This record gives sequence, C-alpha cells and structure tokens, in this order.
Amino acid sequence: MAAKEKILIVDDEPSIRKYLQTLLEVDGYEVSAVTCGKEALDAVGRGEKPDFLILDVLMPEMDGLETLRSLMQVDHSLNVIMLSCSNEVGTVVEAIRLGAHDYLTKPFEKPELDAALLKCRQKKELKEENVALREYCEQLTEDLSFLAASPQMLKIRQQILQIAPVDVPVFISGESGVGKEVVARMIHLRSLRRQQPFVKVNCAALPGELLESELFGYEQGAFTGAVRSKPGKFELANKGTIFLDEIAEMSPHLQAKLLHVLQDNQYSRLGGRAVITVDVRVLAATNMPVQEAMRTGKFREDLYYRLNVLSIHVPPLRERTTEIPLLFRHFLLKYSEKFQKPAPEPSAHLLEASLRYTWPGNLRELENFVKRYVILEDDEGSFRELLEMTATQQRLAPREEAPAPREMGLKALVRGLKDEAEMEAIAETLEKTNWCRKDAARLLGISYKALLYKIRQFNLDTNRTRVHAGSAAGPAPATPVARK
Repeated sequence: MAAKEKILIVDDEPSIRKYLQTLLEVDGYEVSAVTCGKEALDAVGRGEKPDFLILDVLMPEMDGLETLRSLMQVDHSLNVIMLSCSNEVGTVVEAIRLGAHDYLTKPFEKPELDAALLKCRQKKELKEENVALREYCEQLTEDLSFLAASPQMLKIRQQILQIAPVDVPVFISGESGVGKEVVARMIHLRSLRRQQPFVKVNCAALPGELLESELFGYEQGAFTGAVRSKPGKFELANKGTIFLDEIAEMSPHLQAKLLHVLQDNQYSRLGGRAVITVDVRVLAATNMPVQEAMRTGKFREDLYYRLNVLSIHVPPLRERTTEIPLLFRHFLLKYSEKFQKPAPEPSAHLLEASLRYTWPGNLRELENFVKRYVILEDDEGSFRELLEMTATQQRLAPREEAPAPREMGLKALVRGLKDEAEMEAIAETLEKTNWCRKDAARLLGISYKALLYKIRQFNLDTNRTRVHAGSAAGPAPATPVARK
C-alpha cells in the first residue's frame, strides 16, 4: 500500500485550517496544520518534511513571504503553494521568485486546489527524474564514452537492451581501449540490478595471490600483514554486478576457483572456514583472442563456456570511422569544459586526417589526442602530429597487399577511384601553375592548408623530385662505336 502524501497547512484563520484539513483528508492526504510561520519553521527544522506546504500570505508577526524566505533557507526542495485574499502582481511575482510553485487567491474552488497540487506533484517528479538521470550519467567513468553512430555500435546497443534484463553472465571481447567497460556498465544500468553495486576488477593489475584475496577477501591472520578481516569484491558486489576485466590474465588456479564460485555461488575467504553465499551477476571481458588462449591453455575452456552464455564483440575504432568526428567533438567539449577553455573549432583537414589514421589505441588514444589539442590550442601543430603518427604507423606496419576487386566493398572501390581522380587533378593543376601552391589552391577551390595535406597524402612532392632528378641528368651519352 502506497504511503499517504503529507500536507502541512500554515494559516492563522481556524476556519480555513479546518476547511482545508477536512477537504484534503477526504482525498486521502495526511494533513497537519499550524497557526503561524514560526511553528512551520519549527516543524520543518525537526525534519518533518511534508510533500506539500500550503502557506497563507497575510499572517501576524511573520507574514507568508518572510516565512517562505526562511523555509527556503532551511530546505530549498519544499513544494509550497501560497494562499492570499489579494492577487497583487508584485506579491505573486515575489512569492514565485522566492520558490513557491503556485499561488491561489481566496476564495478558491476545489478544482483549483487540485490543479495546484497536481502541478506541484509534476514538478517534484520532474526534479526526481533529473536527479536520477544525473546519477545515471555520473556512474559512467570520466574516460569512457558510448556513441552509437555506426551500424556495428547500433547493433551492440540493441544487443545490450535485449541482454541486460536477462540475469546471466555476458562475455565481452575486443581490443584494448574500444569501450568494453562502457558496454558492461550499460548492461548493469539497464538490468534489474541497476540499484545495486557495480564492482570492477582488473585481473591483469594484480598477481595471482593478491588477486585471489581481492576477489574473495581474507580473515585476520590469513597471511603476514592480514591484521584484520577484509571482504572481497564478490561480497561487495552482492545483489549487484561484478565486472572481471582482462579475465584471461587470471592464473589457472584462480580460474578453477572462480569456476566453482560461478557454479555454486559459494566460497570461503582466505584463511576462513565459514561459507559465504553471494548473488552476483558476472560480466567478463578480454582483449585476447579467446580461441588461441584456450588452445595454449592460458584460458580454461570450461570457464569460458560458463561465462559465454551471451557474448558481445566490440569492434575497433578503425572499423567504425563514422563515429570519429562525433567522438572528436564529444571529447572536445568535455575537455574544454574541464580545462575551462573555449571549445576550438577543428579545421576540416584535421578532421579528415583523423579519419585516415587507424587509431591502434582506439578511444583512449583519440581521447588523449583531443586532450592535447584542447590544451595546446594549435590546430596546425595537431595536424602535423597526426600526419607524423600516420607516417610512423605506415613505416612500422608491413604493407598489406591490395585485395582483389571481387573482395573489395563497393565503398572502398569508389573511395579508391575518387582518390585517384583527385590526385590526377591536383598534379595537373600544380603543373599548370608551375607548382605555385597558392594559385593551385585557388584554381582547385580548396584552402592552402588542405592542398598541402593532399600533396603529402599523395606523395606528389616525391614524384616531382624524381622527375626533376631525371631531367637534370640529361640524355644518356651515346655509346661509342669501336672502329675496326
């Protein structure tokens, strides 16, 4: 049975107090009444917070506006409806400015009072929703973001919505930095356990012995330095969710113990005899190729199949490049606000270069790049840094053979033809202007910086050097004919 809403009436007229109390109690409210502002302040000061407070404006000693001002200083979240025999605009405006939600003029009809209470209730519910939304946003860690703009991430979002309410383990795979923790947190926040704890454990951060005590806790005297008992992460996550990140780094011995915990929901602390029962949903993640880890014995097959009831694979950033501009701007606004700097507008050639770089560090690398960009406020310097990163990556990575046309996607084929046509147009214009880059940029209708980027991208400078070197050498000398 729902608890009754509480209403406090503050009015010096006994007849009004009695009328309102009878009227509201018939509607199922729990009503109390006081005769002056001081009594109202005393009641709120004692912690007797009503859901609604009906306050008369004209009262002796402390009038309604003065009482309202004092009440707001004690508790700004009070839902106050003012009553008055007068509807003077100045009084109404002042009451609303001080924090009143509505204003009724005596005498009033029952529907007017009902409407005022409904309005207060809706404002209260909206405020509670905003608080809940803020708490939801704050549960996502600062260094993680989930943007679903690509088909792959939209599919993952849909998977999360289907998986989250089903209380079974989920195995999340993907390269380092792709956002596996974000996926885990979203599963928890969409699950029936969202009001309970979300506990993260990085299995690669601790050696086996310490990780075991971290997960399952220990009793006093279990080992040297154990001066008092300590609960483990599983106990702290009871009724909630535990996220085991980089689980393939866990030692085989600890994997076996974890398997038993998943099967029985029971374990004992290190050095303890008492059996602890927990109710925890397990989400696990790794950046390792799972099949290879199982083949080499690094990851137990039985544990994998126990965890892999449902699975999600998060693709690397290079496979969802449509999200790079969105993520770039997201991090831009985030760090501009954090460092209290005006958000710079990235140039078109910087954003284009960010699309061509493969971001091996995924979201973490992109975030750090944007962070430097905001701090240094140097668009051209950031652009050169990105070009150098791309060039270094191309030097270090083995050149892959071009895929056969039948294996190429239509978009990749069109992009290749576009680049080829673009390179030919730029080279031809540069020759026409005798390599005057400013004139070439004007004829091509692009900025000077964009032209420089295209020249570097297509290695046109290198090709020009080769041509000039060949011309400078002159014609080959004629081969002398030996005389007989």
